[in-house]
Amino acid sequence: MTTPTTRGRIIDNDDEIGALLEQAKRVAVVGIKTAETMQPAYYVPEYAQRAGYEIVPVPVYYPEVTEILGQKVYRTLAAIPGDVDMVNMFRRPKDLAAHLDDILAKKPRIVWLQLGIRDDAFAARLTAAGIDVVQDRCLLVELRNHGR
Repeated sequence: MTTPTTRGRIIDNDDEIGALLEQAKRVAVVGIKTAETMQPAYYVPEYAQRAGYEIVPVPVYYPEVTEILGQKVYRTLAAIPGDVDMVNMFRRPKDLAAHLDDILAKKPRIVWLQLGIRDDAFAARLTAAGIDVVQDRCLLVELRNHGR
């Protein structure tokens, strides 16, 4: 395994978050839920999709579901064809580590941990691999704050 030439950063200021939102186009959502739940893990990516982002669903549950938000479901990040700009995590802090190898294999530019989700050790592993991390922020709120 090669060592990354640049280290990722923890992003926590509004200007840098705005820049990330401008750069990202394709967002994989780990832990996405179905419309029937009407939970944040559904309506946040739905909002992002309406704002122009390509959403790639990666549900943890719902083994019978093949599409969410009109997009094909993938069971792992590594199974997604092509690059992913951002991985939006809807997983409890205690469940993040189980996804680390899959995230590192996909090598997105950004991992976004939703509001209430923070794990400094997990974030440190990602930044060491050259991946930028946003922790404990709602993607929907930030999209609205930045005019998306």
